[in-house]
Amino acid sequence: ALAGKDVLGIAQTGTGKTASFTLPMIHLLARGRARARMPRSLVLCPTRELAAQVAENFDTYTKHLKLTKALLIGGVSFKEQDLLIDKGVDVLIATPGRLLDHFERGKLLLTGVQVMVVDEADRMLDMGFIPDIERIFGLTPFTRQTLFFSATMASEIERITNTFLSAPTRIEVARQATASETIEQSVVMFKGSRRDREASEKRAVLRGLIDAEGAACTNGIIFCNRKTDVDICAKSLLKYGYDAAPIHGDLDQSQRTRTLEAFREGKLRFLVASDVAARGLDVPSVSHVFNFDVPSHPEDYVHRIGRTGRAGRDGKAMMLCSPRDQKNFDAIEAL
Repeated sequence: ALAGKDVLGIAQTGTGKTASFTLPMIHLLARGRARARMPRSLVLCPTRELAAQVAENFDTYTKHLKLTKALLIGGVSFKEQDLLIDKGVDVLIATPGRLLDHFERGKLLLTGVQVMVVDEADRMLDMGFIPDIERIFGLTPFTRQTLFFSATMASEIERITNTFLSAPTRIEVARQATASETIEQSVVMFKGSRRDREASEKRAVLRGLIDAEGAACTNGIIFCNRKTDVDICAKSLLKYGYDAAPIHGDLDQSQRTRTLEAFREGKLRFLVASDVAARGLDVPSVSHVFNFDVPSHPEDYVHRIGRTGRAGRDGKAMMLCSPRDQKNFDAIEAL
């Protein structure tokens, strides 16, 4: 990246991608100054949480440098973001939708972008952002350097890289074999007594697992496939005296930020999350991950359990599996 070449990085979450693109950007941006409404570099992230995490890392790396940044995400007032853009920023970190909102309002020009980063492109594809990404590419100079990261290379991702990247250096980070060494994985096979009681009985099984782990379960992330189940599960845990809070895309940004901060600082024991909301969540010491639902995509299982057992620590990942989950469970085992 330091040589100014385009880079195609195929890497999972938690492999140090943020540092790999932030540090070369800082080196490049140390020369020159930003102009009003014309950012010098652009980082696109699929979710608000991931964008906020990248912004936090940028602050850490540039502590002693005079580089400016703006974070453009939903749930925050346009006025606040407009003021930052008007002053001129070296780095713009954004979700695609909010970036285009600013562009449509005539508040932003992307013709001065020297480096463009697309992070977690596979998740962008899942969330339907690919047309937005293509449009944003078209608004930036042809001469820009592009750093493009994806955990997988679906045909649509391949098409975009062939169209918008120029003879990229391809870097593939092997799946972390260490995950299985530091994470103890287990499956609890579960069958409800009746269809109408299955959900409540499943929540009782989850509470039983938490109780069985006892003091060893210092904190945990509980994953549900649907936002409605995230809310129901969190409310149920609270009702039974467990310190839990939900996080998903339908909650407003300030609420999501407060919940994440509380969990990160150890003030909240359980985070009940959707896959999208938990992407980019960086908490070094999560003791347990509970898969309340078997994920629909095997890749999501890898992302989920990767929240625990980080930096050489031991972690536990447990999954509740009913007979109707067998197909998805088999796909995870095959992975």
